[in-house]
Amino acid sequence: MASHYEAPIRRPLVTGEKSYHDVSIDVAAPVEGKANKSWWIVFSISLVAFLWGIGCIIYTISTGIGTWGLNKTVGWAWDITNFVWWVGIGHAGTLISAVLLLFRQKWRMAINRSAEAMTIFSVVQAGLFPIIHMGRPWLGYWVLPIPNQFGSLWVNFNSPLLWDVFAISTYLSVSLVFWWTGLLPDFAMIRDRAVKPFQKKIYSLLSFGWSGRAKDWQRFEEVSLVLAGLATPLVLSVHTIVSFDFATSVIPGWHTTIFPPYFVAGAIFSGFAMVNTLLIIMRKVCNLEDYITVQHIELMNIVIMITGSIVGVAYITELFIAWYSGVEFEQYAFLNRATGPYAWAYWAMMTCNVFSPQFMWFKKLRTSIMFSFFISIVVNIGMWFERFVIIVTSLHRDYLPSSWTMFSPTFVDIGIFIGTIGFFFVLFLLYSRTFPVIAQAEVKTILKSSGERYKNIRERGDSLVGTGADERTSGKAVLPSATSEAKPAQVDNSAKVSDLLGRIGTFDANTGTADDLQKINGIGPKMEEVLNSIGIYTFLQVSKMTKKEYDLLDSITESFPGRAERDDWSGQAKKLIN
Repeated sequence: MASHYEAPIRRPLVTGEKSYHDVSIDVAAPVEGKANKSWWIVFSISLVAFLWGIGCIIYTISTGIGTWGLNKTVGWAWDITNFVWWVGIGHAGTLISAVLLLFRQKWRMAINRSAEAMTIFSVVQAGLFPIIHMGRPWLGYWVLPIPNQFGSLWVNFNSPLLWDVFAISTYLSVSLVFWWTGLLPDFAMIRDRAVKPFQKKIYSLLSFGWSGRAKDWQRFEEVSLVLAGLATPLVLSVHTIVSFDFATSVIPGWHTTIFPPYFVAGAIFSGFAMVNTLLIIMRKVCNLEDYITVQHIELMNIVIMITGSIVGVAYITELFIAWYSGVEFEQYAFLNRATGPYAWAYWAMMTCNVFSPQFMWFKKLRTSIMFSFFISIVVNIGMWFERFVIIVTSLHRDYLPSSWTMFSPTFVDIGIFIGTIGFFFVLFLLYSRTFPVIAQAEVKTILKSSGERYKNIRERGDSLVGTGADERTSGKAVLPSATSEAKPAQVDNSAKVSDLLGRIGTFDANTGTADDLQKINGIGPKMEEVLNSIGIYTFLQVSKMTKKEYDLLDSITESFPGRAERDDWSGQAKKLIN
């Protein structure tokens, strides 16, 4: 009892009367079942946006980069803004999971999987923009320092753009391994529940032979801690390097030493907002309201409020340093941002990033799902405007007034950006239908301490001994009232047993010989006893089972539902007969 103690004041992280078996069923449901209406609506919208983006990319490559709104002065604009925005969103995902793991935070269990997947899919979107911006992406391999038949390719290793390539690819590699390692127990769970042989084979390959032994878990925890320790400093270094794209130049508004910490804070800020957006969508489309609770959303909102305040301090520091430096070019750059032709973008940035998160001081607002969803989108809009303001307002009015110009995006610029948002959500929604979006094994580790069912048992003063048993998987009654319902259940079962034996045939001990049913994978001594008590003794009887008979058997035994179908007892019995 002491090992599962948690102060009563703490609200449960898993709501509803969830048992260990319920966690497996609920997490596997989006993968095993059919998509609901909400999933199809969100997927359809995302797919349309993605296809629009594909069309704009094809148009750009076939026509040329001239289709974009770039000009002589603003050579970097919409595409580099989108690149930095997507990289920023990607960085918070692994950071959230890694830092919360290192600090042993229980509320991590419901959000880590979505956060890690968000990292992978965000970096994929970010990588599209430098490739398209090359103008001739089919010659993209020219940037690599490889021997070739065209002569030497001189790669400028001093360029911050090349630092980006190394930093982001390293971060992506570590994030991918971290994400995949966490998925192994969940892949094994889906593998063990799989009914179709092909599905079983695929998840067997994905789970890398996970067996759930103590040695597996020991290695799993060790590797997870090592990767979390690697990923945390990587997050700081990667966005620091992204900030060097700007800070190492001499352009007013860019040439500042605050950029590295400022970019890191902004990345975490926008990443938490995007995780919040995804969690609110996923809890609806995957029916996971009992696992991604209002408390999880509230805790995310508190982090958004704190990081939003840090970003606000960074903005004020920038203004102060520009004034304190006495450099008129710096001073003008910041004055132009706030009062020039792009003032609307600057004040949109300030409103979204500094003022809107302050609403989270109010508990009623930060625990409102709809308001949280709205603010998370507002924050991501604000962070996009931040990158736009930094890039465009610093370039469009340089040292020489003769080169001053205005940038305005074309429909192609906008279309490609919307396409990447659509692509991101398409990937995430498809992922939610093939991979478990909740780390079920990790949720089970906190169930007795933070599950509503077990907290209620403790608050009543009852013992937790035996409460982990589930009548559907162990044959043991969980509730005291279950004993009083045993007799009616037996009456019902006699009719079901007669129906089952009528379908698969009866066994006559005088004329027939009983087979060793334990030769069938999935049938042990206990299960063989149960089958014999029903009247099933031979491979011939088992071989006649179909979906209806499997369901009947499950309703009679009320233990390990779906096991007979998943392990294909009928197919195994036919092979043994032959």
